[in-house]
Amino acid sequence: MHIGRRVVAFASTLVLAIAGMTVGGHGGEGGDSDAGIRSITPITTVYTYGQKVSAVAVEYGETVNSRELDTSTFSVRDTLYNFRFNPIEDLPKLTDRKVTRTYTNNAATVRADHRSVPGRYVIVELDPDQNAGWTVVVSKCPTFLCTVKVNPDLPTQVVQRKNVYGKPGLGIGRGPVLAKAAPNTARKVTEKAVNLLVDEFRYGSYLSGGMVLPYHYHLPKNYDPAKKYPLMVVLPGHGMGWDGDNLLVQVAADIPATAWLRPEWTGGTEDVIVLAPQHQRVGGPAEADLLVKLLDQFVKDFAVDKRRVYATTVSYGSQLLWSAFAKRPDLFAGGLVTGGFAVNAEQATAIAAAEIPLWVTHGVHDHLLNISLARNTRTLLQNGYTARGKTPQEIETLLHYTEYEDAAFALPDYHAAYGPTYEDDSILRWLLSQTKP
Repeated sequence: MHIGRRVVAFASTLVLAIAGMTVGGHGGEGGDSDAGIRSITPITTVYTYGQKVSAVAVEYGETVNSRELDTSTFSVRDTLYNFRFNPIEDLPKLTDRKVTRTYTNNAATVRADHRSVPGRYVIVELDPDQNAGWTVVVSKCPTFLCTVKVNPDLPTQVVQRKNVYGKPGLGIGRGPVLAKAAPNTARKVTEKAVNLLVDEFRYGSYLSGGMVLPYHYHLPKNYDPAKKYPLMVVLPGHGMGWDGDNLLVQVAADIPATAWLRPEWTGGTEDVIVLAPQHQRVGGPAEADLLVKLLDQFVKDFAVDKRRVYATTVSYGSQLLWSAFAKRPDLFAGGLVTGGFAVNAEQATAIAAAEIPLWVTHGVHDHLLNISLARNTRTLLQNGYTARGKTPQEIETLLHYTEYEDAAFALPDYHAAYGPTYEDDSILRWLLSQTKP
């Protein structure tokens, strides 16, 4: 009799628990939501042509039942503005984003395996190939060329289209409703963005002769001062120069800074230190002098392999590379110039004398810097090597040159030669393979 009463009592409790999970009260679909949405955090990733919102993290008051989620639980709208093509007036114009994955997490960030773990956050991942959700906007126009910055007030909006349920008791049923569906309510983000990789860069500044050079740098995750690491110096385009309030945009605006930290881009797993200066655009010679002084100090302060210091450029940054390579060729093991200005004869002679390996790429229909600039660079460097008695075969090992037709560009900005360049990991591997004697 004792045992029978216990069985009946347990069965009754189980029936009540299941009923509470499915109808009425706190657990019913018709019940009131006690928790609701607590926060919405945008998550960004730097893709080939720059940073965009790649996911949102929607926080609830309790652990979410991941089994009741799918890609239609939420919808996301974001700006269609792209600073390369659109006027700033288009920033508030929103378009629907394609949701690719939805899962739960215990933190406001994505998971590499895209699988649910118990947590209060729902991660809504978005299509990376969609031309929407860009975070970089036009900032100031001190000259005829504007500068850009990362937008601190992202216009991303989230709609919860289905009920979101909590963890069910005993693992049975849907669980309590944490927030009812609100298909007509668009919610703005409430938290600062989580910027994948970009947030890992540290800030520094170098002062010399009354000039300040802000920069950001990234050390390997398990940085060991007893080791030696290759150093990649990233020299950005004109719009990413320091203008007083656009720190870190040189890391976020396009792929060259973060690519070296990602095996899917480099094709390898070697740890690399990345240094991204942000010059104030006062002229090539002065900027090159400041850069060289910064590098001399940086390699003293960090575990840099002095035989493997590289520079890579976008557009205006090429002028800085040419000046720095000619001024201090002993510092560099190789360079990658994308969509850049032409080297001058004096610089070409100095670079050829030092035999610094270079790869130059350019879009055939570059609308800002004509392809003739890259072709002139190739000619001047070839002449410099020829004057030193190098054979055509020897020159080919020191100077690589690639022109891209329009079809090579995923977005129709044919000045952005870094796009097809960085999407070819053989070029990145080539640069990292260069070593000074």
